[in-house]
Amino acid sequence: MGDGPGEGFGTMVGQEQELDSVADGEDLVEEAADDDLDDVVDDAEDDAEEDDDEDEEDGDEDGEDDLSSLEEEGEIAADYIEGLLDIADLDGDIDMDVEGDRAVVSVVGATLDELVGDDGEVLEALQELTRLAVHRRTGTRARLMLDVGGFRAQRRIELAELGRSVAAEVSQTGEPKKLRAMSPFERKIIHDAVALAGLRSESEGEEPNRRVVVFPAG
Repeated sequence: MGDGPGEGFGTMVGQEQELDSVADGEDLVEEAADDDLDDVVDDAEDDAEEDDDEDEEDGDEDGEDDLSSLEEEGEIAADYIEGLLDIADLDGDIDMDVEGDRAVVSVVGATLDELVGDDGEVLEALQELTRLAVHRRTGTRARLMLDVGGFRAQRRIELAELGRSVAAEVSQTGEPKKLRAMSPFERKIIHDAVALAGLRSESEGEEPNRRVVVFPAG
């Protein structure tokens, strides 16, 4: 990547320190605060925002530029994750894709449970570190999604079913229902499932205790 030997060593040392932070949630929070990580992370509830004022021609050109930028994000993220896997001596294949308006990087392997953690906590931390690494390289806010061992794909299925189940319950009882605290990724899936069922949902509270409330129709 054009780095000299000294710079390469410094990068690997930095990655080792960040990998230690993934295993220690408190260290991660402190590091994230120091690096203004909140400016890098975008709440998934804002995913649907679009600029409708552009004409069709400009929209096509912007779409091509956006796709190129997202592919670049994916490549940077994949390099970063590959470096962490090498440091941790973990085996995993890395796939890159673009879904909608975000890059998606997936790590597939048989020995990656430690990179997911309880209820995906380590995965969330690793995703934020990866977003920060991309931000440092590109200078723009990264919204990429990281999946490890198919955890998010499976969670998407489970949460979509939960959203449908809660929507059915609220429709029957006519009473709002508050769900447990969830990550932005999880809340977005619930919101989508509830909307498809014809009901309304909102998020309330502050991170990390922000949660979805489902309301009856009307």
